[in-house]
Amino acid sequence: MLLIPAIDLKDGDCVRLKQGDMDEATIFSEHPAQVARHWVQQGARRLHLVDLNGAVAGKPRNEAAIKAIIREVGDEIPVQLGGGIRDLDTIERYLDDGLAYVIIGTAAVKTPGFLHDACGAFPGHIIVGIDARDGRVAVEGWSKMTGHDAVDLARKFEDYGAEAVIYTDIGRDGMMTGVNIEATVKLARALRVPVIASGGIASIRDVRALAAVESEGIVAAITGRAIYEHRLDFRKAQAELDRIAAQAPAGAQ
Repeated sequence: MLLIPAIDLKDGDCVRLKQGDMDEATIFSEHPAQVARHWVQQGARRLHLVDLNGAVAGKPRNEAAIKAIIREVGDEIPVQLGGGIRDLDTIERYLDDGLAYVIIGTAAVKTPGFLHDACGAFPGHIIVGIDARDGRVAVEGWSKMTGHDAVDLARKFEDYGAEAVIYTDIGRDGMMTGVNIEATVKLARALRVPVIASGGIASIRDVRALAAVESEGIVAAITGRAIYEHRLDFRKAQAELDRIAAQAPAGAQ
């Protein structure tokens, strides 16, 4: 299982939010590319970027910072990005810049035909982001709740050809209250494509809890505030996941 550092971008800075509230932003660095380099040096094998302004505006807003990150580490590890991606031209531009995966969230829910087209045009590069509270999907930077059931929607997106699903429990994101293992496992069991867990990782206990259910189809976990506030040692946590994987019986993963 991979542990993936998150770099959330707001006004060009690396920040973390609480429950997606743009007014509750903690700035961790004004130099996101340096942050990306730091996580690669700590052993990261993938990075997760979010254009927070873009998620709200519905169009890219932090392209300069994103391009700087790709220039810094994109040749070494895959970089994935979500936030404000609403058209095929934007996807093509980001992939041409060196991005490995594009995450479609709000647009997948509001205009599923766009997701279908994106999966067809860029196979292997499209990940769907499903953000939910109590099993119901949220959109537009989590500012609006929908009536969609997370599992039902994920199944439909899987059929379109999505490479993976990132599942975020927005009630826990940035709150350091632990991962919603039950909801994440429920989603993973319903799908054939891999699930990436997100939201709420607070300690090595949460990392171990996710590793214990990796066989359900949970291949990675995104972590943010815990590693920035030094409550979780990223290098040690990834080493722990590697150790667990090495000890797992053949065929258990």
